[in-house]
Amino acid sequence: MKYDVIVIGSGMAGMTIANKCAKKGLKTAVTDSRPYGGTCALRGCDPKKILVGAAEIIDRANKMKGIGIQGDIFINWQDLMAYKNDFVAKIPKGVEKGYEKAGVDMYHGAASFESENTVRIGKDLLEADKIVIATGARPVTLDIPGGDLPIDSTDFLNLEELPKEITFIGGGYIAMEFAHLAARGGSKVTIIHRGKTPLENFEADIVKHLVNATEELGIDLHLEWDVVAVEKTDNGHAVKAASKNGEKTIQTDLVVNAAGRVPELDDMNLEKANISYSKKGIQVNEYLQSESNPSIYAAGDAVASKGLNLTPVAVLEGHAVAANIIRGNSKTPDYTEMPSAVFTLPTLASVGMTEKQVKEIGKEYRVKDGSVSNWYNAKRINESTYAYKVLSDNEGYILGAHIIGPHAEEMINLFAMAIRGKLTVSDIRNMVYAYPSMGSDIGSMV
Repeated sequence: MKYDVIVIGSGMAGMTIANKCAKKGLKTAVTDSRPYGGTCALRGCDPKKILVGAAEIIDRANKMKGIGIQGDIFINWQDLMAYKNDFVAKIPKGVEKGYEKAGVDMYHGAASFESENTVRIGKDLLEADKIVIATGARPVTLDIPGGDLPIDSTDFLNLEELPKEITFIGGGYIAMEFAHLAARGGSKVTIIHRGKTPLENFEADIVKHLVNATEELGIDLHLEWDVVAVEKTDNGHAVKAASKNGEKTIQTDLVVNAAGRVPELDDMNLEKANISYSKKGIQVNEYLQSESNPSIYAAGDAVASKGLNLTPVAVLEGHAVAANIIRGNSKTPDYTEMPSAVFTLPTLASVGMTEKQVKEIGKEYRVKDGSVSNWYNAKRINESTYAYKVLSDNEGYILGAHIIGPHAEEMINLFAMAIRGKLTVSDIRNMVYAYPSMGSDIGSMV
C-alpha cells in the first residue's frame, strides 16, 4: 500500500500530524502498537492528574482541619481507580473517530522499517513519501540484579490496591508526583535517588522548598544513594542501595521504577532506513527532519531535540512537522517559553531559564525571590510552602520564573505569556488583576 504520509505513534504529536496531513488531502496512515491515544492521555498526564485531584482534596482538608474543617476523609483507591479507568477507556474510540472523520487509514501494530521509505506492520508492507516517527518514550530499563522486579509508572496508574509501603527508584517528576500521591493515600513512602537533589533540571532554590515539604509529609528521601539490587522476599521486596557512606537494605511491599524514560525506538530496524539516532532519540535538523534520511521526520519524546519531554512540546513539534510535510520545510518549533509543572503538593512550576543557565550564557540579570507563606493567598488556606524566584535582564524582560505553591501550574502560564508577549517587569507590575486571585500575586514577584 502506498501513502503520502505514514505516522508511527498515536500520541499527541502523531495525532496532530496525521489529522492535519489528511485534512490537507494527503493520503495518510497511522499505526500504534498500543490503543490509540498515547502516553499522556492513557498512561500519563491525564490519568495521573485525576488521581492527584483526589490527593489535593485530602491535602486541602488536612491543612484546614481544626480551623473550619472537622472529621477525617480518605482516598477510596478502588473507587478512584474505577473513575480513572472509565475516563481512560473512552479515549481510544474518540481518537479513532477523529481519524475516521479526517480520512486517516488506521493500523494497529508495531512498525519496523524495511527500507528508507517502507515499513512493515504485521503482514502489511506500507510505502510512503514521508514517514514520521512519533513513538514517544518508555521507562528506562534497570540494569541491576532484580531490575525486572519493580513496576513502572503505567503499572502504578493501574494498581488495584495501594500498598502500605512503596519505594520509588529515582528523583524525577514521576517519582516525586507519585510519592506525594501515595503518601496522601496512606502509604509509607521511600524515595531513593542517586543525585544530590531531586529534579535536577529545575531551579535549585525552589526545589529545596519541595524537599522540605516532602520530608514534612513523612516521605523518606534518600539522596546520593544508588540502588544496586532488588530482591523478592516473603513479605514483598528488599531494595539494596549503596553510597560513599556504605550500604543499606530497605524492606518494602512494592518497588516502582521511576528512574527516567528513554525514546521508544526498540525493534524498529532504524538502520535499514538509514536513520541516525542516539540514546536521546532521532537525530533531526531544525525542521525535525532526519539528518540522514530526508524522507523521515520525528516529533515528541522520540526526538533528540531542544524541546522538553512534555505533551505541549510534542503538540508544538507535531504542528511544525505537519507544516513542513504539507508546504515544504519552512517551520521550526519555537521553544522560547516551555512552562512545566511537577504535580506534587504543593505544585512546583517553571518557565524559561534557571539561574544556573543564565550564568552559563554570561548574561547580566537581576533576581527577585522569596518565601512568601505570609502572603494572603497562602495564609487563607493555611499553606506553609509558597515561594518564587524570577530572573529578568537589564531591560526588564523575564528570563525565567519559578514558583512552588498553590496553583503554581496556573500562575506559570502567566509568566509564559509574558515571555512570549515580551512584557517587561514594568508591564507586569502595572497590570490590573482580579483580586483575590493567585494570579494577582505575580505583580509582586517581579
